[in-house]
Amino acid sequence: MNAAYFIAGTDTDVGKTTIAAGLLQAARQAGLSTLGAKPVASGCEVSVKGLRNADALALMAQSSIALPYEQINPFAFEPAIAPHLAAREAGVALTVQGLLAPMRHVLAQRADFTLIEGAGGWRVPLSDQANLSDLAIALQLPVILVVGVRLGCISHALLSAEAIARDGLQLAGWVANIVDPRTSRLEENLATLAERLPAPCLGRVPKLKNVTADAVAEYLQLDLLD
Repeated sequence: MNAAYFIAGTDTDVGKTTIAAGLLQAARQAGLSTLGAKPVASGCEVSVKGLRNADALALMAQSSIALPYEQINPFAFEPAIAPHLAAREAGVALTVQGLLAPMRHVLAQRADFTLIEGAGGWRVPLSDQANLSDLAIALQLPVILVVGVRLGCISHALLSAEAIARDGLQLAGWVANIVDPRTSRLEENLATLAERLPAPCLGRVPKLKNVTADAVAEYLQLDLLD
């Protein structure tokens, strides 16, 4: 097996990293080598080694193939704002070309299961013209969509799926991350998502008291991926 996916969310704060870490852990439990990367991250903390992002570190913790932090997260910004705004404030030019080389290096490690995690939703800007989705297009990666299940999630999920298809990429699967367990008509919403999204549901992850990669992995099914 040598599979790689771009993991996107229907919005920000829908649990992309939580699900990505769970998927990587599920792959490790299946005996697969794993590698996760976060090409662009804002909301980083200053450390003695430089800026570090909690999401990127979470992916590294579930990666059996070790790479230096700077290769996992080549563009790190301190303000917790949209990446293109953080880059502008830092005087950094974010381009698809600038992201391609480090992400191709990640893919060249040929892990059995590789995840490249986006930021926010599908159409997060990189610059005045480019979006982070353009990186997924350039890499021609199938997409795993994390749906943050709460009021309004159906429209967000369907619009994201339509945009992914319009960009010529395969929606390989989706995960229902139940961020609001009090969502009205929860089961009906989940049924509608299953009916309308053109890909298998890889799992329904409930609101967990103890959020760990091991706990999340219990609710995921990697064997449903092509």
